[in-house]
Amino acid sequence: MPKTRMPLLKEDKPSKKMSRKVIFILLLLFLALLAVILFRSSLSRITEIHIQGNKYSTKDELLKKSGLKTGGQFFAVSGQDVEEQLKKLKTVQDAVVNKSFPGVVDIRITEYPAVAYELDEQGTTLEAILSSGATVPVSETGMPVEKPILTNWDADDPFKAKLSQALADIPNELTGDISEIVPSPTLSFPDRIKMYTRSHFEVITAISLLKEKVEYLNQVIETEEPGLIKMLEADSYVPFHKESQDEETEEGTIEE
Repeated sequence: MPKTRMPLLKEDKPSKKMSRKVIFILLLLFLALLAVILFRSSLSRITEIHIQGNKYSTKDELLKKSGLKTGGQFFAVSGQDVEEQLKKLKTVQDAVVNKSFPGVVDIRITEYPAVAYELDEQGTTLEAILSSGATVPVSETGMPVEKPILTNWDADDPFKAKLSQALADIPNELTGDISEIVPSPTLSFPDRIKMYTRSHFEVITAISLLKEKVEYLNQVIETEEPGLIKMLEADSYVPFHKESQDEETEEGTIEE
């Protein structure tokens, strides 16, 4: 009779798949433990906050708006969120936030440019008017150079903000000669203004027309002697000496 061979029983061995799963779980636990230790250590805290580019915004204002503070959680800070919060300030046009481990936050601010300035209601403090319409006190070093001064404007005048935007849209070389701007509204032109230049011209125009008319203004200033320039529906220029002659002629006619 042929002998029947019994099959050999194989010893059970852990599968490779199970080993990988165990390693993965242990790795996750290690990373979680490492994260907990890191978040509780001083390495997870903000140790330095550097701010650059601010002239009209104080450091305290920027820190309050950003929500950042020394000792706060470094990893909980979203640079994009901080940037969006800072841009809500009427002085801040753009903001860039960079984080450097461990604990350093760098903020670079780009502020709205100053387009004019004025004295406050007491006449004691110089204030810059930014292109955003914001009015901020300035130091002597922050005083805009060759910018017009606004006089007789109410703080809540809506045309004041529109004037600020109009000036911001015009290159500096085209507005550098303007020394003063005052409101002079009429029924036909509620945004009518009077401007005085450093070269002794008097200009009558409207805020809504200023951007398209300013080149004509500079052409007259560069080629003509001081006089009255009107830039409304039509443009005109009369030198002051001619106005004086006309007035003298009218007085002589009346006396006769």
